Amino acid sequence: MSIVTAEKPFTRPRGTSIWSMRWRRFRRNPIAMISLGFLLLLALACAMAGPIEGATGVSHKSANLYIRFQEPSFQHWLGTDDLGRDVLLRLLFGGRVSIAVGLLATFVTAVIGITIGVIAGYVGGKLDSLLMRMTDCIIALPLIPLLIVLGAVDLSKIGLSREAATSPTAVFLRIVIIIALVDWTTIARIARAGTMSVRNVDYVRAATVSGAGGRYNVFVHILPNIATPLIVAMTLSVGRIILFESTLSFLGFGIVPPTPTWGNMLTNAQELILSAPLLAVYPGVLIFTTVMAVNFVGDGIRSALDPREDGRH
Repeated sequence: MSIVTAEKPFTRPRGTSIWSMRWRRFRRNPIAMISLGFLLLLALACAMAGPIEGATGVSHKSANLYIRFQEPSFQHWLGTDDLGRDVLLRLLFGGRVSIAVGLLATFVTAVIGITIGVIAGYVGGKLDSLLMRMTDCIIALPLIPLLIVLGAVDLSKIGLSREAATSPTAVFLRIVIIIALVDWTTIARIARAGTMSVRNVDYVRAATVSGAGGRYNVFVHILPNIATPLIVAMTLSVGRIILFESTLSFLGFGIVPPTPTWGNMLTNAQELILSAPLLAVYPGVLIFTTVMAVNFVGDGIRSALDPREDGRH
């Protein structure tokens, strides 16, 4: 004869907010905490690239052929590349670009995906079918070839001057827009599923009967209730987008030299893989560790925001 014992219901300690509990759960994940610390240190180092360059008097863009392929030294901690430029400074400035692309493209992707997903899920009907078929078409396209085709578009052919089309700002924004145009589908499907599950609950129906409009329901009731899976999806998107930018730059369709990114540093190093392999190892390791760290942090956030974890600790 089996005895069934009732599980003790979870009660939150008095004076403890839900966010403090989630932060405590996140801190219990050592891999996520180590990854978060690594990302913070990396972001700080990249932010200090300018002051470091000014303090050392070494430019990350100026070439000096007399000091090509120097070994690591007190002045050049990671040595110099094939043009005599400081490798460490180029990695830090390249990290600025790669991380900025990841964060900004994730934001734009989230705006597009959440807008399409919430409209499809809340309105439903033919509009939902149309938006979801459009989403399916984007998903069905081969991603890397599509990114290459979009990256090869000459902006000067659509009215911009040659100087404006090739400026670092224009190239940066183009990469952000290109990635955002093809990477919003996952967030859109998550937003749609969450919206469809929330729109029919009693308090949303009561608000509608009381005269609340669709905009009120979306911003007051729906978005706050589907924020958790969206935050997790956005966190995981950052690493994927950094990888996309590195791929485009590696193939020659992303940020172009002399502006450094981890991707185009790999491109420049591929012909020197036998004579100077570390020039390929440094950006490759940074891309790998950054993407892995972002994914580990995203997994930690997912566990911390999971309401089912409330009864396990």
